[in-house]
Amino acid sequence: MAFGRSENLGKESKQRIWAFGIFVIAVFLILIIKLFSLQVVNGFIYLNRSREVSRRTTIIPSQRGKIYDRSKDVPLATNVDSFSLFIIPGELENLTPRDVIDRVRETLSYPVQNIEEIYDKIPLNWHNVYTPIELITGLDLTDITPIAENKDHFPGITWESRPNRYYNTEGSMSHVLGYVGKINYEELQILYNKGYTTNSILGKSGIEKTYDDYLRGEDGLKFHTVDVQGRNLAQDSAITPPKNGYDLVLTVDRNIQELVEKAIGPRLGSAVVLKPSTGEILAMASYPGFDPNLFTMEGEGNFNNLSLDPKFPFLNRSIQSAYAPASTFKVLMTFADLAEGAFPEDSLITCRGTMTLGDRIFKCHKITGHGSLTLKEGLAESCNVYFGTLGVDYLGIDTIHHYGELLGLGEPSGIDLEGEVSGVNPSPAWKEAVYNTPWTLGDTLNNSIGQGFVTVTPLQMANLVAMIVNDGKLYKPHLLKQVVDPETGDIIMNTDRELIRDISYIDQDVFSKTREDMRYVITNGTAQPAIMNNTVDIAGKTGTGEVGIDENWHAWFISFGPYDAPPEDQIVVVTQIEAYNENWDWWAIKAADIIYGGIFGNRTYEEEVRDLKSRYVWYSWSIPLDEED
Repeated sequence: MAFGRSENLGKESKQRIWAFGIFVIAVFLILIIKLFSLQVVNGFIYLNRSREVSRRTTIIPSQRGKIYDRSKDVPLATNVDSFSLFIIPGELENLTPRDVIDRVRETLSYPVQNIEEIYDKIPLNWHNVYTPIELITGLDLTDITPIAENKDHFPGITWESRPNRYYNTEGSMSHVLGYVGKINYEELQILYNKGYTTNSILGKSGIEKTYDDYLRGEDGLKFHTVDVQGRNLAQDSAITPPKNGYDLVLTVDRNIQELVEKAIGPRLGSAVVLKPSTGEILAMASYPGFDPNLFTMEGEGNFNNLSLDPKFPFLNRSIQSAYAPASTFKVLMTFADLAEGAFPEDSLITCRGTMTLGDRIFKCHKITGHGSLTLKEGLAESCNVYFGTLGVDYLGIDTIHHYGELLGLGEPSGIDLEGEVSGVNPSPAWKEAVYNTPWTLGDTLNNSIGQGFVTVTPLQMANLVAMIVNDGKLYKPHLLKQVVDPETGDIIMNTDRELIRDISYIDQDVFSKTREDMRYVITNGTAQPAIMNNTVDIAGKTGTGEVGIDENWHAWFISFGPYDAPPEDQIVVVTQIEAYNENWDWWAIKAADIIYGGIFGNRTYEEEVRDLKSRYVWYSWSIPLDEED
């Protein structure tokens, strides 16, 4: 019995040993498999992770695309080599960041107030910080040279080349081109998913902003290995080169732009030169302008200073200001009457200098009155009594509002610039909604002569004239002509003309008769004394709008020419000069006269002025001598 029990115990011991052995073997197998997985299967994953932890990237800025005028010979906006200065706090040796930055400031004469902002960027534990911190940007080679020549005097200071935006033009072209600047926090929140970073430069206004996606290109990347403190451990291991932005070709002709800018002169106002057959803007000038190069360095300070200027240099008055159209609105009234047949064009309305409406008396600009006038004569003499009577007794505000809608008033045109305002094409419903008061016949009379609630932009009036020139068709006004790949010269995109309004269903005689009546304004009407060029025949309409109670006047002139040419050979010119306590009331017509003579006579502003003076110097209101300078 005892022998049997010991035999059973031996078997149990062997089983336990075998079980323990299997367990140990299983554990070793699991460990081996796990080690194999860690070292072989997942080794590449952890290797890449370790590389990512130790790898840093530096952005290589791309070159922003150039901007040309329609001739594409000289860039209006280009890039110049500049430098950015950095400090690496961990490499300052025995100096403090303030010591080194003060040395830089003294060498560059850099403004102290900006240096204080840089101090705030440097962390308290700066001894262990090896990440470069940008100090200054937009420096040229002459700024960097004294630092490079005395490198031992500036420990921890390094620099790199960066392209800097440069504009070959300023003044009125600044409203078209716009300017660039560093992205701010609000912009980054919107544009982050489009690849923008905290160091991105983007368009802030004008063409630079509208077509920033084409212009900005794609930044490159430079990869390097660092230790836990951020110090470089090896040479750059890889570089992804930047892709430069596309070039833009505008519809603007820089010679016409210069002519228009000088014709306006130092007067608050604007001018638009438009090709009615395509919608191309040949010139868009607004005074005053600004120098966009001011924003390449210390942009915020310059921006704030210009923002406080009472003449509002950032305002593009061609599209961002709406004015009472004054007597230029009578072209719309003429068109509406001809289209509706509301009052026969050859019938007479008598002007005795005043018009009574209820218990109010409205005055015409000619105190003694114009006598009996037809529609053509009423437009030529710009008679307020004629068009007040036409609006109140025959057309009515609903019809006037309807033709304002047809001709594009009260709506933005969609030009490829931001900030275009709509103006106001008033109606009884509009007044009720805005002022909570009913429309009156006095409102209709004021509206009929381009005063009261109606407001327009110079571009809207250019579009109105373009529709009359094109027999009812309006093509979208635009400034971009082409997008071009700078490396290959391939055209990436052409801006084709886009029909945005079409009222050609109206009898074509209405358009031709309106054009004839606008020509009569030049030959026999209010514009006759001021149009002096003998180069091209034009048609147009003057306008003088009273502003405030000080008898200041906005001056308008809307026009097209050559009068008898087909639309593809014609241009539309609209000039507008603001009231500013100056004797500028005739200058909208004078400026347009110079513009037409310069364009079609292929003359500069100075040449055209000399020609006009040689023939008309005896006029008391001729161009002042200092306008030639």
